[in-house]
Amino acid sequence: MKEFETYIFDLDGTLLDTLNDLAASTNYALKSSGMPERTIDEVRQFVGNGVKKLMERAVPDGLENPLFERTYAAFRQHYLEHNLDTTKPYDGIPEVLAELKNRGKNIAIVSNKFYAATQDLARHFFPDTIEVAIGEREDINKKPAPDTVIEALRQLGVSKEGAVYIGDSDVDIMTARNSGLPCASVLWGFRNKDFLIENGGNLFIEEPKELLPDS
Repeated sequence: MKEFETYIFDLDGTLLDTLNDLAASTNYALKSSGMPERTIDEVRQFVGNGVKKLMERAVPDGLENPLFERTYAAFRQHYLEHNLDTTKPYDGIPEVLAELKNRGKNIAIVSNKFYAATQDLARHFFPDTIEVAIGEREDINKKPAPDTVIEALRQLGVSKEGAVYIGDSDVDIMTARNSGLPCASVLWGFRNKDFLIENGGNLFIEEPKELLPDS
């Protein structure tokens, strides 16, 4: 991939394999409300638009279900306590981030995961490489709106010139487009290449080391 000065990463499915913990918390919450549990593949398709949308898709009848808010609250509480049970960086990610940092690149995370979890995971896994981590919060529009990307650039103190957005989903492709940034779509995440192509993807990364400028 060509060289950029600023690298803005999605979190789930891009830097971290979070699927099993998301599924465990989803099913804990569903079971606590007497609702049918979901498979890993179902949860894989539900993620990408934030945890509230994940639960809307997982709960029968979504927001119309009278137990939705209770179930959503149960998910949030469980996930905050268990988001490190099996979650880990994808192979090669810590090394690539360290090399980008060593080369003086600006690095940020922009996620639709709620703010506290985004901050906790960034601090836990990438304390020496991630400068800015933006999660979902009430005062800023989540992806695919460009607001969180704009906020990350502001906190980094850089412009969008020379920046690239890296993610694994259609939401990330739309986010990059709405932000006026090129998008590199990784192929180890929650969506496959055909799906990404159908949704406008045109630059694909098969393994993390390809993110480095001389790879």
